[in-house]
Amino acid sequence: MKRVLTIAGSDSGGGAGIQADLKTITLLGGFATSAVTALTAQNTKTVSAIHPVPPSFVKAQVETVLSDIGTDSVKTGMLSSSPVVDAVADCLSDYPTEKLVVDPVMVSKSNDRLLSEDAVTTMTERLIPLALIVTPNLAEARILAGMAINSDVDLQDAARTIHAMGTRYVLIKGGHRNGPADDLLFDGDTFHTFAKDRIETTHTHGTGCVYSAAIATYLAMGLEVKAAVDKAKAFVHEAIVCPLPLGTGHGPTNVYAPFVRELSRYYVLEALKAGFVRLQNAGVGHLIPEVQSNLGFALAHARNLLDVAAFPGRLVRLGENVASVSGPTFGASQHITSIILTVMDYAPDIRAAMNIRFSETRIQQCERLGWDVASFDRRDEPKEKKDREGSSLEWGTAQVLARFGHRSGHRSGQVPDVIFDRGEVGKEPMIRILGKDPNEVVDKVLQLMAS
Repeated sequence: MKRVLTIAGSDSGGGAGIQADLKTITLLGGFATSAVTALTAQNTKTVSAIHPVPPSFVKAQVETVLSDIGTDSVKTGMLSSSPVVDAVADCLSDYPTEKLVVDPVMVSKSNDRLLSEDAVTTMTERLIPLALIVTPNLAEARILAGMAINSDVDLQDAARTIHAMGTRYVLIKGGHRNGPADDLLFDGDTFHTFAKDRIETTHTHGTGCVYSAAIATYLAMGLEVKAAVDKAKAFVHEAIVCPLPLGTGHGPTNVYAPFVRELSRYYVLEALKAGFVRLQNAGVGHLIPEVQSNLGFALAHARNLLDVAAFPGRLVRLGENVASVSGPTFGASQHITSIILTVMDYAPDIRAAMNIRFSETRIQQCERLGWDVASFDRRDEPKEKKDREGSSLEWGTAQVLARFGHRSGHRSGQVPDVIFDRGEVGKEPMIRILGKDPNEVVDKVLQLMAS
């Protein structure tokens, strides 16, 4: 197991600093050691107090770890003061490492100053020359480079200025810029951009700490800098996509998300299998339409076809029974995925759907059960939507949800239990039943059959 030492401040709120570093390193498979540089009293809204750790004790922590356990990489975060920066630089000079990641933490998400002004000079003169890579955000890059950054040309000039301080690589993070959240890596000769779509969320507390800790961990595992940054970028992006909305301010980046997501894949598939068995045992063959049926279930925060599982080849009718060609798998059905992803834009917890045979009597049964029932008319569909394969269901579902959300008596984010259409030439009429998971969808199907 590779060893990663983090030298950073403590965040009592658990979202950033040493706490975020330890979680990230551990989750990525490293063995985390630490040296605390400052204690902070903070939450999602503010840093209410900072208690500096004496530089001599910071030095004692680092030296004690390195003299016995050693390390395969080091990352620094909040260093607070010039004497602490000096102490860390002294230690890393005595115990040199080729894989030092310097995250020049200067200001918190709540705009509280975390590095004194005189410490910036000490950092540029003593610590940055020891670094393999420095990872400033836009504001930190402005301070380090001593210049305004208003364009891509400015960004490159700032990277050159920071690189001239002695580090081998500079990674300027683009989270604070407008547009895509692109990061710029400079190795002294060439620039490389790491691009990801921007995620609109306020829950990004600790993003920089997680990013630099992930880079340090991947470096310890033997990856080259470009590959380490690429994997760390993907990791932190996933952590932002699936936020933890804790507190009333900037909630923490969710470092558990990539792992919970993978574990959830098993749960999604097992839930679909259980739902299918219930359908088989109930004999719902008469509810299967001519074009066959499918039952789909999405991961939380699903974004595309590969995040939604369904049955390849659909569910087919065998008399009064139902059969499947194979077990459920991710990416199996564009049709059911279009419905589920569109619904999740309105109500993220509604992640399952099944289509069944249409009849006017069946719609009346749904209404008698007290369900919310809504429909769209395929004749109203724009031609460009009809001409694009797979877009009809997305369009129709979106039409229903846009209208449904404005109905009197319905809560924001609420969606109907049933969406149907009466078809048109070449398109079979259809009922689609929605629910939070396959169990809820199958419950509704069986209620409808019993009625």
